[in-house]
Amino acid sequence: MPSSERGDRARIERLVLDHLRTIPDFPEPGIAFRDITPLLADGTAFRAVSEYWAQAVRDSGADFVVGIEARGFIVAAPAAALAGVGFVPLRKPGKLPGVTISESYALEYGQATLEMHEDAIKPGSRVVIMDDVLATGGTAHAAAALMERAGGEVVNLMFLMELDGLDGRAMIGPRPIDVLARV
Repeated sequence: MPSSERGDRARIERLVLDHLRTIPDFPEPGIAFRDITPLLADGTAFRAVSEYWAQAVRDSGADFVVGIEARGFIVAAPAAALAGVGFVPLRKPGKLPGVTISESYALEYGQATLEMHEDAIKPGSRVVIMDDVLATGGTAHAAAALMERAGGEVVNLMFLMELDGLDGRAMIGPRPIDVLARV
């Protein structure tokens, strides 16, 4: 990686870290919630992150950026638009009109499901999946499995931040991962 790219990456990582707010005991006692709303509220910082990711999407040769409900929409849609590629939302069940395909995955206490329109991507499409946080990796793994089942090729999974100590990468497996900041 050329030094100018490393410098840009370091600048973007610093922007993300400087604009994260930790909310203790949310949504339950003992959890430290990483809030991205300060980043979203700073138009200059949010644009810089979006432009950085748009370039990464262009470099990947992706046809689509997939955003995972709900904060994934916020980071994925601007990157897709700036990169000039399509955006595909992955939603909770029952939120999309029309025919959908789904992927269910285990949570600590129960199960969750992601859905997309069955015609959202064409077989052979190159896909980047984006979300705000990589934690245990279950949601990202389900998103990647859904894309692959639909015939897409996952060329990268991109996250604003990765929570240390949760080993989300293990769940995702050998797929490429790009994380802007570790917290």
